[in-house]
Amino acid sequence: MEVINKIFNLAAPPFTFFILCLFLPPFHFLKFCLSVFTSIFSEDVAGKVVIITGASSGIGEQLAYEYARRGAYLVLAARREKSLREVANMCLELGSPDSITVNADVSNVNDCKRIVDTTITNFGRVDHLVNNAGITSISMLADYEDITIPRSIMDINFWGSVYITQFAIPHLKRTGGKIIVMSSSASWLPTPRMSIYNASKAAMVALYETLRVELGSDIQITIATPGFVESEMTKGKHLAPEGLMNVDVNMRDVQVSVFPVASGERCAKAIITSACRGERYVTEPTWYRVSSWWKAFWPELVDWLFRMFYLTKFGDSPTDLLSKKLLDLPGLRAMVYPSSVYSHGVKTE
Repeated sequence: MEVINKIFNLAAPPFTFFILCLFLPPFHFLKFCLSVFTSIFSEDVAGKVVIITGASSGIGEQLAYEYARRGAYLVLAARREKSLREVANMCLELGSPDSITVNADVSNVNDCKRIVDTTITNFGRVDHLVNNAGITSISMLADYEDITIPRSIMDINFWGSVYITQFAIPHLKRTGGKIIVMSSSASWLPTPRMSIYNASKAAMVALYETLRVELGSDIQITIATPGFVESEMTKGKHLAPEGLMNVDVNMRDVQVSVFPVASGERCAKAIITSACRGERYVTEPTWYRVSSWWKAFWPELVDWLFRMFYLTKFGDSPTDLLSKKLLDLPGLRAMVYPSSVYSHGVKTE
């Protein structure tokens, strides 16, 4: 056995290099041709049934509006009933033939089943499942007094998508449907104070890449890995170390810093367009893709940069950090944050 592994150790690198040089260029040319074809003949979602979790705010809300403009029937799920109804009503105004709401917590397996059952009862089918529900945390791992507190992040972000996906798979197979997964560029970026959140998003990528193999051509899967986009997180809402959902714009400034916050509407449009084209991944803003290359080819540099940027202190306050000091330069905050984020408004109902 050891002899075979030694042979593989010697043979695998040059063999892989040879195969990549031989087949990668024509493969990417074929992918380019297919992308042109799918751009012209992308899926029309008018009259199709779409489930969106976490639809009461942020990217989920904007996804609901974009699907509504395209004429889809919508099943919107979230915990905040009043906000959810407001989104549903707006969807009807934007062109959705029907938009129903399900007050649900995706970390509860029974609620996830109820979302799918309600969809089938009302519409008889599911064409797209959008796993968008999620929360974030901002805390060093060592600062949690009770280490079980951040478990809710994994329960909502990861297990919530697992539960509803399992219930929806039989229905999606019948329609040749699609799953859209809201992961994050945080799945590969080692941003301090977001370790559990980053892990939950990385787990989602691993899960749905594996499901893509298991499901084959029966169900298409598009994994979205956005950067900083208009949402409650970029307005400062996060799970604090003591276990409460807080709105702290100072910690938001530390984490988001000088990175420009993209439009939620533009992000939603890019995600749905990619899903309708059958694309495997979508990143918005697209420049975040290069960060994965840096992480893959020069991880030591990425670690050093993130440590310097997010952990270099200039005072005694927890927010006296380089990332926030740069943002405090005159006029820069208003330049990189859209007005919806700069105003600090967060839905609380």
